[in-house]
Amino acid sequence: MNHSLKLKKPLAFFDLETTGIDPVNDRIVEISMLKAMPDGSTSSKTFRINPEIKIPYETTLIHGISDEDVKDCPPFKKLAPEILAFLEGCDLAGYNSVKFDLPMLVEECMRVGVDFDFSKRKMVDAQKIFHYMEPRNLAAAFKFYCGKEMSEEGRAHSAEFDTFVTFQVLNEQVKRYENQERKDEKGLMFVPVQNDVDVLDKLSRGNQFDLANRMVYNDKGLVVFNFGKHKGKVVTDVFRAEPSYYDWMMKGDFARDTKRKLTDLKLSMSGMLQR
Repeated sequence: MNHSLKLKKPLAFFDLETTGIDPVNDRIVEISMLKAMPDGSTSSKTFRINPEIKIPYETTLIHGISDEDVKDCPPFKKLAPEILAFLEGCDLAGYNSVKFDLPMLVEECMRVGVDFDFSKRKMVDAQKIFHYMEPRNLAAAFKFYCGKEMSEEGRAHSAEFDTFVTFQVLNEQVKRYENQERKDEKGLMFVPVQNDVDVLDKLSRGNQFDLANRMVYNDKGLVVFNFGKHKGKVVTDVFRAEPSYYDWMMKGDFARDTKRKLTDLKLSMSGMLQR
């Protein structure tokens, strides 16, 4: 595989599959690297890694790697020297790598006592280029779905005009995607877009409970905290175990809608509030 990139030094593309998205608590289960050389040639290596923690089922559904797949693979500590040797002297590249892959790789190295100094390396993120060159905003949606430039239709970024454009975009989205099947996070087929506001509301809100997303519905339909030390815990359970937490939030710098929803939950503690 050859390339046409103009390079002064090797550029190593890399991507990680992990147990989750938290660099502190999650682990790498696979790393793939492709090194592009200044002479136009390439070489690559891929390693499966035993994370030494359980891979969540929902994560396996995304990347297809299970506990069984990696049970006999070496841990990161054993592979780190070979991985870093391959990356030695290279600048780095990836997709969303600045926000995810690089922090995860650095954290893994530090966890096993290996120094991975990237401070003098260049870092190229293809996602940044994609988002910059192909904006994901209302103007881009109008052009994609309606085949029109906002500048051709009127004054962009006025409330009235943007509302009119959004109306046209949604109308075309429903026409385009109605009744198309997709897989959900559990791997089950479903139809996310239908010409039905109830269905579109569910797709748009997701598991949101309050507008600031401080609380969300879990997979059992119960409201749980989505931040802080109680993240993932049922809100009413926290209030029973730590009544002062409600008072702390009510006095804190939280949105009024969040406080209103908190109070609703507090008043409904005689029966679990469900979706």
